[in-house]
This record gives sequence, C-alpha cells and structure tokens, in this order.
Amino acid sequence: MKKRLLFLLSMFVMTFVGGAVGAAAPAEDKALSARQESIVVISAFAAQGDLDNLKTALDNGLNNGLTVNEEKELLVQLYAYAGFPRSLNSLNTLMAVLEERKARGIIDTMGPDADPVDSNRDRHAIGDANQTKLVGRPVTGKVYEFCPTISDFLKEHLFGDIFERTVLTWNERELATVSMLAGIGNVNAQLASHMNVAMNNGVTGDQLKAMAALLSRRVGSATGDNAMTVAKSVLGE
Repeated sequence: MKKRLLFLLSMFVMTFVGGAVGAAAPAEDKALSARQESIVVISAFAAQGDLDNLKTALDNGLNNGLTVNEEKELLVQLYAYAGFPRSLNSLNTLMAVLEERKARGIIDTMGPDADPVDSNRDRHAIGDANQTKLVGRPVTGKVYEFCPTISDFLKEHLFGDIFERTVLTWNERELATVSMLAGIGNVNAQLASHMNVAMNNGVTGDQLKAMAALLSRRVGSATGDNAMTVAKSVLGE
C-alpha cells in the first residue's frame, strides 16, 4: 500500500510540474498561418499541373478558411505565370472538389467577388504605377528595351489587370507568385526577383524560408531545396 501511495504521489508531482512548465514555456510562433500554407501549396501544385495533389490542396485550403473566390483568384493568376492550360485544368479541378464537398453536405463560403473596374481606365498607367509600387522602384532592363511589347503586356495585363483586382492582397498574391515560380522550376532569376518583391510587400525572410521548407515537405525536395537556396541568396545568408 505504501509503495502504491508513493507511486501515485510521484505521478501527481510529475504531472503537476510538467503541466506548469509546459504552461510557462512560450509557444513557437509559426511563420506561416494555415491559410498562407494553403496558398503556397495550392500555387505550387497548380503551377506543376499536379492535379491529384492539387485536389487535396484545394480541399485543405477550403478547410483552412480560403473562400471559393479566393481559390478561383489564385488559379486565375496562375495563367500569367504557367499559362492558360494549367490555369483551366486547375479551375476544373476546383469545380470537381466543390461538387464532391457539396455531395458530402459541405456548404463552402463563396466570399466577395472582385471589385468592378472602369473598362475605359488607362491600364498602362495603372499597371506602371502598380509595378513600381510592388517592386519599390521603376522597372527597367535590357530585355524591355530589346522587346518593349513584353513590358507593355506586363504593365497592362499582369500589373494593370490582375494585380489591380481585389479578393487577394498583394502580400497573398506574392506568396502565390513565389510558390508558382518555385513549382515551375528553372526560373531562378524570376524567383529571386519575386522573393524581393514579396519582402517589399510584407513577406518576411523567415516566411520565405518557411515556404521553402513547406515546399520540401509537401511538394517535393527538389522544389523546396531550390527555393531555399534562392531564398538564402536573396537574404544574403
């Protein structure tokens, strides 16, 4: 009986002390929220055209608080980086996910539509201003001198149409862009450039490294390891 009482007392002390220590220890801050992690994984799988894994990522994203319109917006933005085929296939995958969730009795939140824009607006001027604000300076380069048309398309369409839209913030759009470029692969110049743009729009260095680590775990070690190498180079590490 005495041994049993001593055992119970020791267990009580261990539980109490352990609980007190655990309560006092500060919780580690996650660099990325569950919502941000979903944006990263969805964007990478969509850019790679990995529709099976994208399906799971889209389902998880809705569970993590993304609205239907936010996921649609990610997949619309995708076409500027990975082309219409990847974007259209990804949108069809989202449609299938929503049908399956509806069949399971899940009613997903649509969320706000993008704000309307003036069809007569000066898209070039708006895009030029958006691009300058995103990057933090006017964008110039030999390639734009060599082919001014590509600069016009970037300003008028990518920055004047897509980045003018609401639904997603610029911070979220850059999380998505970095992930899309990492997923595509072999575009490290653009990946590094957009990591800098992302940091100019509130993404931290720790978040860039957290994105790379997440890509390694969820998308593939080659994708994540390359993203980490580029991130450390951008951060001067």
